[in-house]
Parts: sequence; structure tokens; C-alpha cells
Amino acid sequence: MTFDAIIIYAAAAALFIGSAFVLVGVIGLLKFNDPMTRLHAPTKVGTIGIGMLLLASVLVSLAKGEPSMHEFLIMAFLFVTAPVSAHFIAKVCIHRQDCVAPPSPRADDTWSTLKSPDQETDNTTA
Repeated sequence: MTFDAIIIYAAAAALFIGSAFVLVGVIGLLKFNDPMTRLHAPTKVGTIGIGMLLLASVLVSLAKGEPSMHEFLIMAFLFVTAPVSAHFIAKVCIHRQDCVAPPSPRADDTWSTLKSPDQETDNTTA
């Protein structure tokens, strides 16, 4: 078995895995009812699926002897923009009150600091 054949089989496996992830993402997008739960399917599963499809494209171009780096740029752009866009969509849903808002923080001064509730607030010097 030659090196090119191994690369083609790896590309076929990446296509299969990527297609499976994209299919799960599409089913999740269609199945979930709430916008916040719908958000997880394309951003989490879809990103991995598209990444595997692009990896298969890289492997095929490598097997042909014409390596291409464009796919890596697309992957980098996708991996950077997908979480940011998901965050913005979630913030819009919360501000428009289309979904259940997250719970309010506790009414103490330790929820957003590094203090532990067990620490004393004694400020005397020794």
C-alpha cells in the first residue's frame, strides 16, 4: 500500500466523520425548540464537522501533489468566529427575552472575585 493510498483512505475517513458530525448538527438544529438550545448544534458539532471536511480536502490535495493551505485559513477563521457569533446570538436572545434568563448571582461580594466565602475580612496588620 502506497503513501498516496493511505492518505486517500484517511481523507475518506475524515469525510465520513465530518459528514456524520454535520448530520448530527443539522438534526439538532431542526429538533431543538428553544433558540438557546438550538445554538449548540451548529456551533459545537458543526465546527468539528466542517473542520473534518476541510481536513479531507487538505489530505486529497496533498495526495495529488498540490498541497493547499487555504483550508487551514478557513478552519482558523471558522474556529475563531463560531464561538464569537454564538455568544452574540445568545446575548441577543437574553436581551430580547426570547428565552429564560440565567439566574441572578448571589447577593454577596464573592461571586465575581477570587475571595472564598471562608476568608475573613480582617484588615489588621500584624
